[in-house]
Amino acid sequence: MSEQKKLRPASAVVAAGRPPITADGELNPSISLNSTFHAPNEVGYGRYGNPTWSALEDAISALEGGRTLVFGSGMAAISAVFNILPRGAVVTASKHGYSGTMSLLKKLVEAERIEVRYVDVSNTDEVLAALPGTVMLWLESPTNPAMEVADLPAIIGAAKMMNIGVGVDNTFATALNQQPLAMGADISMNSVTKFLSGHSDVLMGSLSTNDSALFTRLEEQRKLGGAIPGPFESWLALRGIRTLAIRMKQSQESALELADRLSKHPKVAKVRYPGLPSDPHHETAKKFMKGFGAVISFEIHGTPADADKVCGASTLISLATSLGGVESLWERRHRWSAESPSIPENLIRLSVGIEDVEDLWADIDSALGYY
Repeated sequence: MSEQKKLRPASAVVAAGRPPITADGELNPSISLNSTFHAPNEVGYGRYGNPTWSALEDAISALEGGRTLVFGSGMAAISAVFNILPRGAVVTASKHGYSGTMSLLKKLVEAERIEVRYVDVSNTDEVLAALPGTVMLWLESPTNPAMEVADLPAIIGAAKMMNIGVGVDNTFATALNQQPLAMGADISMNSVTKFLSGHSDVLMGSLSTNDSALFTRLEEQRKLGGAIPGPFESWLALRGIRTLAIRMKQSQESALELADRLSKHPKVAKVRYPGLPSDPHHETAKKFMKGFGAVISFEIHGTPADADKVCGASTLISLATSLGGVESLWERRHRWSAESPSIPENLIRLSVGIEDVEDLWADIDSALGYY
């Protein structure tokens, strides 16, 4: 493990989570299909741990730079964080967060479990003004699907000076592009379902932290809440994460090219992608992000029905809810009632896969001609 820590993330994620090297030993970890383990042991029971989980956790830890726990879904991971907060805790969070997170926060407020202050995370002054009295600051950057970028180093630094817990949903950027824990965040969360596993065949989430006491509390949430991943899914996610760097490289390069072309298309009213020099968040993003991700949001000159026609007219890009896979996906986000009301009704979110960029553009250009 000491040698792996010296590796760059793209290499470490390939090397981490391997079995010990022995003559004729396995190169990859096996799938441990066990609920029961002989005593005495450290695991104890199948709800407490699994060798296949551990291998995946080692790989994500090599990326994020902190100890990792994997959960049965991204929402299970997020729920574990909010479940450890005391009743009445004040949470400051993005007003344009992932719809699942937003729905959870709404339910917790309705149950009088927490109080939430919603902010524009790209407005640093607004975020800092909301911090006094905050127990947990929950950030997404870039946000889903508004693609706003928070000045993470500045905001995290200010929050920690006030002894506020900070969690960052790192799903869109991944630790290849930004490392929240290195910036001082307490938690970096990933929907492993997305870019980390990368093949649209796994539901899983992860939490990484450098705080040993916090790790223990979150691990207890997993043990008692039972939101554990399956060993087969963990093995699939581990296999997928090995190619994260090359997948992200291809997808990001294509995303930048597609965003540029979309910005010049007569039927497109607005493109949201921090990699574009014209994007309002570009200067902030380039200060600390190593890449700009593979998700683009754009609004068309047309109605929500027109946006639905565009998404339904593609032949290569799939109309589906998710992102981060090898295949490109898009959808009008407001086809879901849980989407934030301030997200435009005609906004399309595009997750760029690893297909040839010219084929992707031909499909997009053709689909835009359907209204």
